Amino acid sequence: MILGAHMSISGGVEKALERAAACRFRTTAMFVRNQVQWRAGPLTDQSAELFRDTRRKLGINPVVAHASYLVNLAGQDEVRDKSIRAMIEDLGRCGRLGIEYLVMHPGSNPDSRAGLAKIADALDSIFSAGPPGPMILLETTAGQGDCLGWQFEQLAEILARSKSGERLGICLDTCHVFAAGYDVRSAEGYARTIGQFNCVIGLDRLKAVHVNDSLKELASRVDRHAHIGKGKLGLAGIANFVRDSRLARLPFILETPKGADPNGRDYDRLNAAALRRLARRS
Repeated sequence: MILGAHMSISGGVEKALERAAACRFRTTAMFVRNQVQWRAGPLTDQSAELFRDTRRKLGINPVVAHASYLVNLAGQDEVRDKSIRAMIEDLGRCGRLGIEYLVMHPGSNPDSRAGLAKIADALDSIFSAGPPGPMILLETTAGQGDCLGWQFEQLAEILARSKSGERLGICLDTCHVFAAGYDVRSAEGYARTIGQFNCVIGLDRLKAVHVNDSLKELASRVDRHAHIGKGKLGLAGIANFVRDSRLARLPFILETPKGADPNGRDYDRLNAAALRRLARRS
């Protein structure tokens, strides 16, 4: 299993790699700048070179960046324009760092049809204006509020509408698909869900997996992550993903809550150990 977790870039972008290696992770996810501000400080040539050198030394592969949480390509004009500029900036940073994938939430709009069209158009604008860089991965969402991307058909429509399909892929979040209403807890339910994904989108489009348990119930449409085996999705549901040989080549990224348990044990290490136990039982 190509296992990793989302790591902090506090102290420098290369620190995410060092933190991943300390947990024996083979891959990692990270932000490439402050995720809650539109403006970003400069990425210096020295920082980019240090990141690339650190990555070569540690062998972390692939690296999956995550776009700012402020980005909404389906939003109103001002927010959408800011989002396009932010994505162009993030693509450029990823290119300089040598990062393969940039994950983004598709966007939010109460009018789903109009929103999906705006997302596809914005993605084309981003790719045409931005430098060559990573593939953008549309993340499956829980469908909370007016968030788009909680149905496989919505993601497929974005891919079909965009003129830049070769630079687009999918990141599947296990918590999100469960909260969106896809019951993957049983072998039969999982087979049905992955079969539907393959039919509607295509497994060749799937490039990364966010592996999280769900704090909320099936079809709750609420995005709340839980520790592995401690939520409503449960070990059996997560095992279906971990043991699927078709997904073995993909990076599995933990986005479970950070911190330490009452005994002082790091949660990333505990969740990773739980996933490795599941994989060994296959």
